[in-house]
Order: sequence, then C-alpha cells, then structure tokens
Amino acid sequence: MTVPRRVLVVDDNIDAAESIASLLSLSGHEVQTAHDGHAALRIALSFRPEFIFLDLGMPGLDGFVVAQRLRGEPGFDKVRIIAVTGYGTEQDRRRCLEAGFDQHYLKPVDPKFLESLLGNAWT
Repeated sequence: MTVPRRVLVVDDNIDAAESIASLLSLSGHEVQTAHDGHAALRIALSFRPEFIFLDLGMPGLDGFVVAQRLRGEPGFDKVRIIAVTGYGTEQDRRRCLEAGFDQHYLKPVDPKFLESLLGNAWT
C-alpha cells in the first residue's frame, strides 16, 4: 500500500478532475480539486499538497502560469507538479519544464498510473 499523500487535482473538465480525485481518495489519499487556475492557486496555498496533477489548457490562468506562480511560493520547491494534459508537442513539454513542472503526461492517463507516481519515493 502507498503512503497517503496530499494531492490537488486541477482540471477545468469537472468530471475528469472528480473521477481522478475519487479514485485517489479511495486509495487513502487526501485529495482536493480545483477547476480553474485562480482556484488552484488559492487551494494550493491553503491545502499545501505534496503532489499537484495540473491541466495546462484552462480558462483564465493556464497551468503554465499556475505552476510558475506556485514555484515562487515558499515551500513549493518540494511539491511535485505534474502536467496531465492534452498538450503534447515538444514546445509544450519545453514550456512545462520552464514553468517548473516536474513531469508531463498526455491525457488520458490511467488513474492507476497516477497512483503509482504517488507511491514513488521522491526526495
């Protein structure tokens, strides 16, 4: 069994975000969701997640801006920010790295795969 983690799932597709959040919750993780960039920032700053699964293409603040802003906050250097997105070009991957993402995965991502990411020992 994996160690329970604090996870924020951010996607403007509410069904997708809630589905992943429900499955991760059933695995024992403490999960919150956000459906736009402004909410993601607000929730992340109060919830202090260990992992953030973050969509890139959202109205308002996109995932690139959210990641950049979070990386500027104290304590967020150790948070694992993972892009889960439909944006898959080489330019998108490069922008993810520049914005401070740790990893980039294309949708649809198997929730069991996301669960395996949470189980990896990251230092």
